Amino acid sequence: MDEHDLPPAEHDDSQGAGAVGQPPSRVSRFRLLVIAAAVLFVVAVSLSLIAVGHFFGTSASASNPRPRVGSARSAIAVQAAPSSRPLTASAIAARVDPGLVDINVVFGNPGARGAATGMVLTPAGVVLTNNHVIHGATRISVTDVGNGRTYSASVVGYDLTGDVAVLQLQGASGLQTVPLGDSSTVAAGAKVTALGNAGGVGGTPRVASGSVTAVGRTITASDGGYAQRLRGLIVTSAAIRPGDSGGPLVTRTGQVIGMDAAGSASFFRPLHTQGFAIPINAAVSIVNQVEAGTASSTVHIGPTGFLGVAVAPPAQAGVGVVIGTQNQGALVAGALAGYPAAHVGLKQGDVITSVDGRSVTSATGLTGLLSAHHPGDTVQLRWVGPSGQTHSATVKLASGPPA
Repeated sequence: MDEHDLPPAEHDDSQGAGAVGQPPSRVSRFRLLVIAAAVLFVVAVSLSLIAVGHFFGTSASASNPRPRVGSARSAIAVQAAPSSRPLTASAIAARVDPGLVDINVVFGNPGARGAATGMVLTPAGVVLTNNHVIHGATRISVTDVGNGRTYSASVVGYDLTGDVAVLQLQGASGLQTVPLGDSSTVAAGAKVTALGNAGGVGGTPRVASGSVTAVGRTITASDGGYAQRLRGLIVTSAAIRPGDSGGPLVTRTGQVIGMDAAGSASFFRPLHTQGFAIPINAAVSIVNQVEAGTASSTVHIGPTGFLGVAVAPPAQAGVGVVIGTQNQGALVAGALAGYPAAHVGLKQGDVITSVDGRSVTSATGLTGLLSAHHPGDTVQLRWVGPSGQTHSATVKLASGPPA
């Protein structure tokens, strides 16, 4: 599999200079997306290389208990910048590296793997990373840079629109954490350092220095089928590379003010150009919502429901059902045997047009409509067959990977 943090970025003039439309390649490859009730489960159909950066992720499966969340955990807080002298890149790394982890994910398609970075937020093993890192994987393992130990990780929750995911390392205690700064104070011109598992090879995190070139920018991240609109990003000249996703963007005083999310060029051929990071204040706010167990229209808590279909990305679909003046629906490329979609007769060539009476406008839209559901939930599906005949059925969702 090819690995890219987020696809090539295209400028979005509506957002001003520096805004992006088609960001860094998260995974540059043709793939099918399996709809996991709240997600499009990646079922790549044209795998050429093993991914080495970040990917999509794992979920708590039926055999895994739902991660414990709620009031028992204290809220995580950012801190004002200390009044200290600027640090060298090596001093910054010495301060931040022990709180980082290397993330390795396995996907449902044989041989499909990815690697990325995460930040430890609590000594008990709460880890922050990008949602696109854990999207669609079936297993996650995490190696702590501070102590060198490897842990199995479960997904506590994730935010589809914020590109934030929260992991819990199983059996972890006494871990070193990253020093969180206040991203509201970040301005263009500030010197920053990006740290992470560049290249997906693990070991000592790689260092890339640069500066903040803009704040508050918007990009559209896409891997050819699944797209995310990310807002309010920090833009940096630091060379963010494959595998850096989920890693920290750090100030000269050694505080984390962003989470690396994308680069503006294909990660397969890294170019010295723009990189993008999610402000740490925004990421921590989502983490605290997840840890409190508060779900919303965009934040999913616990195991993910699974429909079990492969859906062709828009570029490969090329079809839809005309409703009024718009094409609607998600083209089914295949239904997985033994899963809910196959049980009700969905098959290749069908077009899913609605979920619970709400129109499906695309494969990505199907993810959004299903994102609030969990294993065991029932949804009402409506679809159109190749001959134009309309079908509907009530489907009980299975357990699957996160969105």
